This record gives sequence, C-alpha cells and structure tokens, in this order.
Amino acid sequence: MKLTDLTIADAKKLLLNKEISAVELTEAYIKNMEKYSYLNAYVTSTPEIALEQAKIADDNIAKGKARELEGIPLAIKDLYCTKGVRTTASSKMLENFIPQYESTVSQKLLDAGISMLGKTSMDEFAMGSTNLTSYFGEVKNPYKRNGEDLVPGGSSGGSAAAVASGCAMAATGSDTGGSIRQPASFCGLVGMKPTYGRASRYGMVAFASSLDCPGPITRSVEDSALFLKVIAGLDEKDPTTAPKEVVDWTKVLGSSIKGLKVGIPLEYKSDKLNPEVQKLWDERAEDLKKLGAEVVEISLPNTKYSLPVYYIIAPAEASSNLSRYDGVKYGYRTTSPFHSLDEMYELTRTEGFGAEVKKRLLIGSTILTEEFYERSYLKALKTRHLICNDFDEAFKKVDVILTPSTTGAAFSKNDKLSPLDVYLNDVYTVGASLAGLPSISVPVGKDKNGLPLGLQIIGKKFDEENVFKFASQLELVSNFDNTPSKVMGE
Repeated sequence: MKLTDLTIADAKKLLLNKEISAVELTEAYIKNMEKYSYLNAYVTSTPEIALEQAKIADDNIAKGKARELEGIPLAIKDLYCTKGVRTTASSKMLENFIPQYESTVSQKLLDAGISMLGKTSMDEFAMGSTNLTSYFGEVKNPYKRNGEDLVPGGSSGGSAAAVASGCAMAATGSDTGGSIRQPASFCGLVGMKPTYGRASRYGMVAFASSLDCPGPITRSVEDSALFLKVIAGLDEKDPTTAPKEVVDWTKVLGSSIKGLKVGIPLEYKSDKLNPEVQKLWDERAEDLKKLGAEVVEISLPNTKYSLPVYYIIAPAEASSNLSRYDGVKYGYRTTSPFHSLDEMYELTRTEGFGAEVKKRLLIGSTILTEEFYERSYLKALKTRHLICNDFDEAFKKVDVILTPSTTGAAFSKNDKLSPLDVYLNDVYTVGASLAGLPSISVPVGKDKNGLPLGLQIIGKKFDEENVFKFASQLELVSNFDNTPSKVMGE
C-alpha cells in the first residue's frame, strides 16, 4: 500500500514501530500535493515547515516520547489563524494577512505532533457550499462524472479535496450549516461536526458566531475520533466552550448498538431527495436493524423552517462579524483614490469582498435594520428555539437520528442550478447546526455515476459517544473504499 493511502490509525502504528519515518511519510504527501496541484486544494503550501516538524517527530519517536499525532501530515483550513503563516479565508480582503498568534485548534494539533502541509482553500469567508467562491480560484473534486469536473462541496472543499486525493492524511474543516459534512459527503469522506462548544473557535476567522464549529475531515471514523480527541476541550479564550470531559472515543468504535433506537425523521423524506440516496438510507437503516438497533419513525415538524431560519441568522451574524474589515486596522485597503473616510470604507469593501459575501452581507445588514429586525431576525431566533425543541422531544424516544447528508451527489458548476438549488444542498445539515448537535457524515455508497453518497448520524448534545458508535457500524456495513490511489485512478 502507498504511504498516502494510510489512515491516521494505520500510520501511527507504523511510525511507532519504526517501520516508516515521519519524514518519508511527509515527503510522500508533498509529492502528491505537487502531482495533484491542479485540484487547487491549497491556498498556501508549507512543505518546509512540514519537513522540519517531521524531523522533530522522528526524533521524539526515537526517544520514546511520541505525542498523540506524532508525525501525521495534516492540512489546515485557511480560516484557522496560524502564527507566521498566511491566513486568507480565501478572500482578497485577507490576501496578505499573516497572524501573530495561533488558533486554539491548530495549536492543539501542533502540540500533538502533526506536520502541517499547508492551508486549504475554502469558499470565501466560509460562505458557500461549492468552493467556487474562493478568491484563489475554484477547487476541483477528485471524483469526476464521465470525465467532467465537479465541485467538492463547501465551504471546506479544499480540505475535502486534499484528503480524498491523498494530498493530506486528514484536515481541519469548519461547519456553520453543513460545511464539513456536505463536502465530506461529496468527496467520499467522514466529516464530523461536534457539539457546539466541544471545540474552541478562538483564532478562527468568524462567519456566524452562534453556528461556527471546528471539526475534522478524515477517511475513517476511527481517524475522526482520534482527531476530535486532540482538538476538543474547554478553552479560556473561548467562553462558548463547555467544561465537558474529553474522552477517548475510539474505545466505543465497533461496540454493540443492540437495543439502541435510531430515529428516521418523516420530514426529511423530501421530493428533492435523489432516489438513490433514499434507497441507501432505507438499506442502511435495515442494516442497523439487523445489528440489533430499533428503527423508529419520528417527527421534526419545524424542519421546513430550518433553511430560511439559517439564511436569516447566519447573514445577520456575518454582517456584524465582517464589519471589522474596513481597511483601517488590517487586511486589504483600497488602492483607488478616495476623498473621505466613508468613501475609503466603501471602496475597500467593494473591492475586497467577492459577490457571494457581498450578497450575504447586504441581506444580513438589511435583516438587522429597525424595519426588519423584529419581523425577521427575532422571529428567526424564536423559530430556532422551536427547531431545538423538536430535537429535544425526538431524543426522548431515540438515541440517534439517521438522515441523508445531502440531497444527492456532487454536481458540476455547469449544471443548470439556481442559487436556491445550491442552498438546498444544506437542507439536511442546517437543523443540527441550529440546534448545536453533534453530527457526522459517513460515506455509504455510490450513485449510478460512481459518485459518493453519504448518510448522517445526529446525536444528543455532547453525546459524541453514541454518534461515533453508530458511525463505526454504518462504516462497517457500507464498506466504502475511499483509498486515495483508487480515487485518483492510480
């Protein structure tokens, strides 16, 4: 097996047994990064940094002082601030921004011994679900449809493309309304959004603060559990993190689900759902039943409001968060002539933001005006509470909920899709985001074109244990092969 086909769990064993070195493992990924550069998965590559870190890893292993992820080559989504390394959020506004501090998530990964391969592309300021809105150009999905290029999903599309193609062993993502789970589904990977507050947002470029959630994109459920254990935990720099114990979730993988209940929400059976996804959903529910779980139909009556609520709350919070980019303190400032401070603001933001970001900022700013605040924003907050209550009621009857991750497989930018059709890709993921629930997308099969399809396990708040337990069983019965060399046709 090629080194770049290894999972984190497999690589850890080989590294600790000194059957491979961290340097040769990192070099193999750097070669793939060069070979598949046409995917445009990275905004900034850091091979020199990665190799230096790999040398330290080999030294630590030789001394018997290996850390949790010693010598594992990872990629970091380009909205995590990395000290001394350019962090752009894939926007012209931050094209040359070099942070002087490290995000909590990336610092924890560095402290665990990773080799940082670089910063991955994303939809600008995490606004999008295609990775077509990046200032640095579109990212291509490693999978193709009859030779045609497809989107990798977003906003963490660069991270997903890098992992699926063997240009990173795993990567950080961020999930506001599905931006880890949707690209993971499109690229045949495991995407984990933990409970809101499970991992720190400190040092992440903010989109919507009540929704943004860091998490891993990996090739296996075991890798996801290993990764989350490292990045989770209370952080005094982020008051929204919860004082919850971080456990070793790998210990529950493969354990029995006999007697546990799986909810199937009736409202998720939409006419927008691809029949092939519906078929896999039914089959995998039956598989879980054969393993001893009880499958129960449940109702989430306010599901129909999830998408509109999300597209009111998220832009409103974004308009507030992105007001800091004014050309005064840091980031891009217009080079056009201006004659007043207001004109400088206007030119800077007009030139510095892309079309999707501008659209959402305009929507958000309008929502927060006196005219619309009560009848849109406040109403959305109340409806969000109802959505949360739906999940609370459902979890009185079931242990986890099984749903599709997306309405279908990855699509091409040339497909005749309206903006609404693109937004509808998040219809199955935004509910868990609004409720702050842990959820994981697992690849469970392929469509008639050979493209990956995923299903999602949603759990109770801070019950990642059951989420991982069911995800490992779902992975086992699906037996999906996402080996990078096979994905890339090598």
